Amino acid sequence: MGDSRAWTRRQFTAAAVAGTWNASIAWRSATAQAPSAESSASGTFRLKYLLASCLYGYTDVREILPQVARTGAGHLDLWPKVHGSQREQLDEIGEDGFRELLERHDVKLGCLTRYDLGPFRLREEMQLAARMGCGLIVTGAAGPKGLAGADLKQAVAQFVEAMKPHLQVAEECGVTVAVENHGNSLIESPDSMKWLAEMAPSSHLAIAFAPYHLPQDAALLAGLIRALDAKIAVFYAWQHGKGSMTAMPPEDQLLQMPGRGPLDFRPLLLALRDSNYAGFTSIFMHPYPRGRLIRETVAEVTAEVNRAAAYLEQCLTG
Repeated sequence: MGDSRAWTRRQFTAAAVAGTWNASIAWRSATAQAPSAESSASGTFRLKYLLASCLYGYTDVREILPQVARTGAGHLDLWPKVHGSQREQLDEIGEDGFRELLERHDVKLGCLTRYDLGPFRLREEMQLAARMGCGLIVTGAAGPKGLAGADLKQAVAQFVEAMKPHLQVAEECGVTVAVENHGNSLIESPDSMKWLAEMAPSSHLAIAFAPYHLPQDAALLAGLIRALDAKIAVFYAWQHGKGSMTAMPPEDQLLQMPGRGPLDFRPLLLALRDSNYAGFTSIFMHPYPRGRLIRETVAEVTAEVNRAAAYLEQCLTG
């Protein structure tokens, strides 16, 4: 599994290179929402961080919103049960009240994650996203599993065809639907991801790139990032570690986080940099059981995200 102590030492190095811990956070907070055009013009590539609400379990969204800026992000990703409960909280608070909360904390609603709805039941969610100024919905694919070769390519083509009327709604709402390469799914393998990107009839169909569900080979993952290029709407900074499907000590669960498990994220981050990646980066993991905070307290979750972000920033230096 690799020496986690070695990654910890790299983290301290990353913090030292950044100057100070707080200075690093302040810099990321100030630049997280910078448009890609500015990054290109200045020659400085910047990650645009998206904070997943489910990292905080079922915590009240009012407690989570102040954490967004503290992690250097400008956007929040709302998750529903069982992973989080913040999407349901939006309904409880109401759109106007939730919009006021976002404005109060200078946070934008960046994404609605709706695996529970699947790709063909998103019309009302897309309309909600449009009203809330949110341009992205992440979901899973639909179709047969366990295919390869020509059979897989044909199934991907059929899925894309079935998505066309839904993409028309997405275009009307100004929303991109990003399909995650989820385990035990039609869109799971590198080939399926490449074919989805190749066949996508619209920029409103994209990929949510999850290294966790792919071979833990840094060179392969970096090559796939380069191949998919602008079709990636969300990059999950998330590795497999020891998995997330069984009970295990907290320190083993945390091996999913960047800089803790054995995956070297440097080739992946350099591939994103070389592609001038303009999508979101979500520092991510799943706790077991679902619905729990990834650490004991809200403050500890935020500190864990910041630790991972400092590692990612160090990876960008090459």
